[in-house]
Amino acid sequence: MVSIIIPVYNEELILPDLLKYLKKVSSNYISEIIIVDGGSIDNTFEMLQDFPEVKIIDSPKGRAVQMNTGARKARSKILYFLHADSFPPENFDRLIYEEVKKGNKAGCFQMKFDKNHWWLNLLGWLTKLNHISCRGGDQSLFVEKKLFEEIGGFDESFIIYEDNEIIKRLYDKKQFVVIKRWVTTSARLYEQMGVWKTQKLFLEIYWKRRFGASPAELYSHYYEQISS
Repeated sequence: MVSIIIPVYNEELILPDLLKYLKKVSSNYISEIIIVDGGSIDNTFEMLQDFPEVKIIDSPKGRAVQMNTGARKARSKILYFLHADSFPPENFDRLIYEEVKKGNKAGCFQMKFDKNHWWLNLLGWLTKLNHISCRGGDQSLFVEKKLFEEIGGFDESFIIYEDNEIIKRLYDKKQFVVIKRWVTTSARLYEQMGVWKTQKLFLEIYWKRRFGASPAELYSHYYEQISS
């Protein structure tokens, strides 16, 4: 069975759609959905009262911290980390379960954006490739809980780039597969900042990390750019 872990902060607008969608497209392999709230100040908590089957956990803000908190509470042998604005394919839970049963202990889906732009379409196409440079958190992440605990979970020193950091460690262990079905994710940051400015920022973060930038340096650069 699969435990879905969704870190949230002020997601009252999109979270209801995601939860209804998950119920509609899932098979019978979900044991629980865990919402890990990082101190939302909108109506996220009140909205979740309409979904009594969902577990709500409070956590300090920060996706790495929130996802580790959810993982510790999860009952299932398979963890599935999902962003609140990413919608997985039909029967995603069965597809994940079958991959783990085959011995593939970690992986993700292909990803496409909900915005039709040639560059974003190209980025989506590249996620078909099983190469670490084509990975990111919006593609979602499944991992066997035993393996997750073995590698120490998410590195909580990373306020951003936490998904890429753990994925690298999974690749280092030769434990990563790309399921050839599509997760559809929001292009809201690209719409907010502009496609080219956003892509430039992501490339800067990627290369800064490759050349040894600390988690604090990545965080500082990221928020300096999105707030400018």
